[in-house]
Amino acid sequence: MEEMEEELKCPVCGSFYREPIILPCSHNLCQACARNILVQTPESESPQSRRASGSGVSDYDYLDLDKMSLYSEADSGYGSYGGFASAPTTPCQKSPNGVRVFPPAMPPPATHLSPALAPVPRNSCITCPQCHRSLILDDRGLRGFPKNRVLEGVIDRYQQSKAAALKCQLCEKAPKEATVMCEQCDVFYCDPCRLRCHPPRGPLAKHRLVPPAQGRVSRRLSPRKVSTCTDHELENHSMYCVQCKMPVCYQCLEEGKHSSHEVKALGAMWKLHKSQLSQALNGLSDRAKEAKEFLVQLRNMVQQIQENSVEFEACLVAQCDALIDALNRRKAQLLARVNKEHEHKLKVVRDQISHCTVKLRQTTGLMEYCLEVIKENDPSGFLQISDALIRRVHLTEDQWGKGTLTPRMTTDFDLSLDNSPLLQSIHQLDFVQMKVQPRNCDALHFQNTKASSPVPATPILQLEECCTHNNSATLSWKQPPLSTVPAEGYILELDDGNGGQFREVYVGKETMCTVDGLHFNSTYNARIKAFNKTGVSQYSKTLVLQTSEGCNFEPQSAPYTQLVDIKKLLAVAWFAFDPGSAHSDIIFSNDNLTVTCSSYDDRVVLGKTGFSKGVHYWELTVDRYDNHPDPAFGVARIDVMKDVMLGKDDKAWAMYVDNNRSWFMHNNSHTNRTEGGITKGATIGVLLDLNRKTLTFFINDEQQGPIAFENVEGMFFPAVSLNRNVQVTLHTGLPVPDFYSSRASIA
Repeated sequence: MEEMEEELKCPVCGSFYREPIILPCSHNLCQACARNILVQTPESESPQSRRASGSGVSDYDYLDLDKMSLYSEADSGYGSYGGFASAPTTPCQKSPNGVRVFPPAMPPPATHLSPALAPVPRNSCITCPQCHRSLILDDRGLRGFPKNRVLEGVIDRYQQSKAAALKCQLCEKAPKEATVMCEQCDVFYCDPCRLRCHPPRGPLAKHRLVPPAQGRVSRRLSPRKVSTCTDHELENHSMYCVQCKMPVCYQCLEEGKHSSHEVKALGAMWKLHKSQLSQALNGLSDRAKEAKEFLVQLRNMVQQIQENSVEFEACLVAQCDALIDALNRRKAQLLARVNKEHEHKLKVVRDQISHCTVKLRQTTGLMEYCLEVIKENDPSGFLQISDALIRRVHLTEDQWGKGTLTPRMTTDFDLSLDNSPLLQSIHQLDFVQMKVQPRNCDALHFQNTKASSPVPATPILQLEECCTHNNSATLSWKQPPLSTVPAEGYILELDDGNGGQFREVYVGKETMCTVDGLHFNSTYNARIKAFNKTGVSQYSKTLVLQTSEGCNFEPQSAPYTQLVDIKKLLAVAWFAFDPGSAHSDIIFSNDNLTVTCSSYDDRVVLGKTGFSKGVHYWELTVDRYDNHPDPAFGVARIDVMKDVMLGKDDKAWAMYVDNNRSWFMHNNSHTNRTEGGITKGATIGVLLDLNRKTLTFFINDEQQGPIAFENVEGMFFPAVSLNRNVQVTLHTGLPVPDFYSSRASIA
């Protein structure tokens, strides 16, 4: 039973319900807490004035309260509750359950009446802290709400079951643990107190003594207070009104508003609803059982993933280490070749040095000898040897001129290592099969694995079919005409638009792919490769794609047959709402430009186009609005929550607005209340300036409040949240407002 404790606690005070009452929305409140969150409404919103105008149809009227009229400018009042209208404003507090409560500044005047009977201020209203629905109280005040006797009984049983041990009720000092309970006296006794206060003789001899646990059960089964009619407090419920779905008394049938309604016996409906609740619980029990089994499965998966990760990493490290070892061995072989070349060059140069040294010594000796001969003064002796010396000198000179003074070896090494294929293979190193058997290292296959059969031929990009449109790119390719090796699939890669690393954007058998969600005004590089069981082909030639700043073509225009020249386009973008990412309650029409909702709750729908650069402006016209809901407009991440108001989580930045004023909201934080709301036919403008990182809102061509949000970065999608009382139509392809353009140019 401990798991249901939160169901037994009041959302305002956070404690167990005390005298709980049932609101028309089926939620419960403590009677005292309900009184504390009452607020007073204007005279024009009273039940009497609403009935006089013909708008009231029930005892309690729901309305869309202007809760900010009582509080500070910095709080929107969404999900907040105030004291009496006559009380001065007080700082808001938070209950243990997180619900903000504005207690009365002054305590209520002393009265001998109980809280249920004490008068409430005229025209008071109450807002449910769980579903935020507001209603105006009638003349009965809080007495008009039925008391939840069943919930009181559940709380009593729960609190009794929480008691660790039953104590004697007659011990004077420290109560001892009870050993028996008298069913007639309804008292728990320890042994000494039983002998002293409940002797087994006389009239008490006929009393039945039972164990404490059995006595606690019998106490639970004892009859409790019977709920009485809210309209006739002295009458018990005797019948069940089928039309109003509530118990009624006989006076309600004779003279009350249920006199013409279909009624059935209270006991029969009690058994019927118990049967229906039991059947519903059976289905819920099956779901809970499946959830428990699923949790066990998930916990086993966590353990299995951890084990598989260790084995997978070990296999991966082993294979990479094997590649490193092979590279080191090849490195040693290449270094040996370099050393061999080094020794060869040194030997050649050293031999040439030795030969040249000997030749130079001979030449120098001949020169010195000839100089000494020239010094001789004997003509006949000189002429005897001069002719021979002249021939020797010429011969020696000729020997020096035949490449002797040219190096036989260059200092540069003739070896040139081409490592580009290996580097490319390392960069392309990847798993061929994505589903890996973790317990078998052989299941890890890399793309550079040697294979006996050939890999596919390099695909050819068909430039005439490749194009860009707004922030999307379409690429087409084919296999070479003479290719004989079939391809099992293709891998398309794009960089990040800023010259960064390539990433896979498509893997499959198709030969055409459209990539959405690219950055506007960016240059992308694209390439394609084919693969089969053997491995992957070389990359195709790189194709440069330029996304546009926006597109000024109508959505119905013919498909592009060439790349878009962005310099000829305006800085605007066409888009519509996206049915694929919207909540299932959203209803689309007008080629997905008009949306409404089938639910009373807020639902979110996103635009098809995401923005991460540039300045973008779009508008929404309000086709239907009945002054009650608070639609929200703005931008959001792709993973924003779709079943709550836009801005309730940290994935959305929005402005929500009613017929009087608006607030900005992000991560459930409300700021900048601004006067001026919307009506049917109003126009809401959204300006997303990602150059200045700001988000601004407009209503009917006038800026609503200050700049709503600053320092916004990332990918954003246009977003709207609404319910069935609102219908809007999207208008895109709009230029930035003139005054903003001029202001931006000045800045």
